[in-house]
Amino acid sequence: MILFRSIIYFILLLVTTITLATVGTLIGWALPKNGIHLFDHSWSRVNLWGLKHICGLDYRLQGTENVPEGSCIIFAKHQSAWETIALVSLIPGPKSWVLKRELLFVPFMGWIMVYFKPIAIDRKSGRKAVDQIIEQGTQRLETGKNVFVFPEGTRVAPGTRKRYGIGGALLAEKSGYPVLPVAHNAGVFWRRRDIRKYPGTIDVRIGPIIETEGIKAAEINKRAEEWIESTVDSLPKRWDQ
Repeated sequence: MILFRSIIYFILLLVTTITLATVGTLIGWALPKNGIHLFDHSWSRVNLWGLKHICGLDYRLQGTENVPEGSCIIFAKHQSAWETIALVSLIPGPKSWVLKRELLFVPFMGWIMVYFKPIAIDRKSGRKAVDQIIEQGTQRLETGKNVFVFPEGTRVAPGTRKRYGIGGALLAEKSGYPVLPVAHNAGVFWRRRDIRKYPGTIDVRIGPIIETEGIKAAEINKRAEEWIESTVDSLPKRWDQ
């Protein structure tokens, strides 16, 4: 039954992605400033509804009072595809995502991504990619967008971690904008490279703002990592708990 429900949801995900991406691509140029974000927020909310009512997978959000009114740099744990859908709408405001540039060539989704002004990097280019994050990230922050970073760079299974990359922390150091840490246990319910979505409730915790003015990148990363990883460690590690 879990597999059957997951396949039905996957069809919904495909249909909503193709529909909203196609319409958004066609009319995005005519929308007012940040109007394009009506599409990604709608796509996110529809898919969260589908996960809840088709797969029995809901979420519990805490810490929304920590979201600042102005722009910030969001550091989030990356365990599954769930957070790339959910955090679009769970954290308010327009966002610019740091992502690998290959995603811009994905049919439908890649077409509309251009309107969101992502920071599309070549992860193999080393320092050049870091400079791009700093330069373009600062521009996005100054125009009122939040910059969204997965500091580990790729999805990691629950119970494991990867070294936090320096790009997002250097952006915070150079720009002076604060970091908003986000922890969750989505990978327990929606596993990497697995179509099955297990029923239950994903815990999402938004942490206290990390001020970065006058703080070095290494220290910013350390503070963000300590809060995110310790919080993840405190969350349920089984979908049936």
